[in-house]
Amino acid sequence: MAENLKAIRRRIKSVESTRKMTQAMKLVSAAKLRRAQERASLARPYAEALKDVLEELAKGASGLGHPLLTERPVKRRGYIVLTSDRGLCGPYNSGVLRLVEGQRQAGAVVMVAVGKKGRDIFRRRQDEILAEFAPIGDNPDYLLAEAIGQAASTAFLSGAVDQVDLVWSASVSSVLSRPKTERLLPVVPPAAETALSHVAPLFEPSEERVLAGLLPAYVNGVIYSALVDAKAAEHAARMVAMDNATRNAGDLIRSLVLVRNRARQAAITGEIAEIVGGAAALV
Repeated sequence: MAENLKAIRRRIKSVESTRKMTQAMKLVSAAKLRRAQERASLARPYAEALKDVLEELAKGASGLGHPLLTERPVKRRGYIVLTSDRGLCGPYNSGVLRLVEGQRQAGAVVMVAVGKKGRDIFRRRQDEILAEFAPIGDNPDYLLAEAIGQAASTAFLSGAVDQVDLVWSASVSSVLSRPKTERLLPVVPPAAETALSHVAPLFEPSEERVLAGLLPAYVNGVIYSALVDAKAAEHAARMVAMDNATRNAGDLIRSLVLVRNRARQAAITGEIAEIVGGAAALV
């Protein structure tokens, strides 16, 4: 019985240590989430500005052509898959990977793996990996987005893939994220809004040259926006997962304390029975 009590006490101490660790990780993730949300909000105006200029070009660019706008039958599809470098973030990675897996039947799939978790899973499954970017850290920068965009554009322009989709876990709120797919290449210009009072802008040196410079920047901007959005979703998912783990650890500690108290009471009752039995034998 004494050995059993010692084992229960050791387990209580172990769970208490785990609870302290998960509580600390929750606080760290909450701080990182605030910074990631700030980065995402700062990236939004740039992406919206690029979108507005592309809309203006789309209004009068019916005769313009660019390789990144070229539509062709999709025989090989490429996915840029954004995952985390570390685990302990609940269903964050599994949701994105399930979304990609569900679309694999549509044709040959090649991957651009961004993040350690996705890269490792693609390697184990022996999927075709076109390029990999890992680790990406907690603060992905625009240079990373440019490198990813260059790899995707090169694959598309060379004919290695006929379409490139971006897959990530989009942040819905501070505690909720949802896997999302967005077509990246070929670029689909945003729908232009028509207005009677609209005055068409003049582009210098020409619409063609502006479009040639804008499209790669637009692709990189979409990727960067997804990167910072995914990072905010990751921190939110880890914060929620660590909060749940902390609560579960607390419930487990309370259960173990009850077991320990029952075991201690049983030990005391057994000792009293032995004393009473010994005393009765002496009478």
